[in-house]
Amino acid sequence: MTDLTNRTGRVAALRKALQARILLLDGAAGTYIQNLRLKSQEFGGEEHDGCNEYLNLVRPDLVREKHRNYLDAGADIVETNTFGATPLVLAEFSLEQEAYAIN
Repeated sequence: MTDLTNRTGRVAALRKALQARILLLDGAAGTYIQNLRLKSQEFGGEEHDGCNEYLNLVRPDLVREKHRNYLDAGADIVETNTFGATPLVLAEFSLEQEAYAIN
């Protein structure tokens, strides 16, 4: 069994899998979240409405569900929900101070 608790073990497992077959990435996080048709309160209030990255803090259950659904659909690799999690982008929602926590 491959040791996945350290980076070296994870990289080795990834390389081995890549040699054996084509790996599938998950789908678009933003589109998935938009299709949930969330209300403002699910984003943590009106001022954060539409900030998908903030869901990492206020609704981690939805982010886990998104990852689980993509894995169940056959994805081998899931990406983080941090596409716009930079202070510059988060400033639009007055969340620039949360960039580290979101990432």
